Amino acid sequence: MHGLDAVNLRALRIFIGVFDAQNFSQVARREGISASQVSRVIHQLEDTLGQQLFYRNTRSITPTESGRLFVEYARAMTGNMEEARRTLYERTLAPSGLVRINAPIYFGQRHVAPGLAALVERYPQLSVEMMQTDDYIDPHKEPADVIFRIGTLTDSSFHARIFGTQYYYLAAAPDYLRRHGTPAHPDELSRHRCLVYRGSSGPNRWLFRQPGREWIHYAVTPLLVSNHAETLLVAALGGMGLVLFPDWLINDGLQTGELVRVLPAFEAAINTEPQHIAAIYPNTRHPPLNVRAVIDHYVETFGSPLYWQDAADRP
Repeated sequence: MHGLDAVNLRALRIFIGVFDAQNFSQVARREGISASQVSRVIHQLEDTLGQQLFYRNTRSITPTESGRLFVEYARAMTGNMEEARRTLYERTLAPSGLVRINAPIYFGQRHVAPGLAALVERYPQLSVEMMQTDDYIDPHKEPADVIFRIGTLTDSSFHARIFGTQYYYLAAAPDYLRRHGTPAHPDELSRHRCLVYRGSSGPNRWLFRQPGREWIHYAVTPLLVSNHAETLLVAALGGMGLVLFPDWLINDGLQTGELVRVLPAFEAAINTEPQHIAAIYPNTRHPPLNVRAVIDHYVETFGSPLYWQDAADRP
């Protein structure tokens, strides 16, 4: 055995071609060499490996068990080299063509859309299609290259780049608190006017806990239920009642003083699992340049910590 250093990528490609076609002549035509040269390459590969890779007779070429085993390694080696070549080549290129983005409706409107102008300014050859829905999107089936989603990441069939964690705050307008008082404990919420978001799975549950404790669901009787977050936000700003909303939606109002955080000693949520803000894309070994460019752009745009989060205000 002469050692695997004698094996080159062309020999591996020829071997894979013979394995798939089970025909020397067909591979020879594709490679621009003679069938005898293909046969010689296979013989040299067998000598190097010390294994017979094919059974040969006048009518057929059939892979041996060793050939079936080795083809997986051959595909991996040629694939890795091709991926390395493509990665290095793409470093010389600029993102171009169409990139399709999908995002939740309100998060997309408030935090993805404002970054698009800088994205296309940075990459002038890039054009963008942006669709927005709160429904579940399968990156393997939907026409989307990058999908912004908020939730618990459990599906290993896609890659995810996590930007950060979503936090919930209970808040109300100063006018509401003047007229109805400020609750000191979640037990008191049943006596307050609550504005509740209803998604596809029903009204949000309002969960609270003291740091380090278990989550407790506090039942509230809504004064207003809506599937439109902006409607609830406008109602809260007008002094109608309390809302439980994510930081990215409510922090503007908290910073201007139009809203006041309520029960700041308690952590709030609508789900007991951490909710991550992430970009997901199909589980490919080599994500396209456009996908990487979009994700890298929003990593910079959102920042760390996320630009809408004031570290001092987090639970």
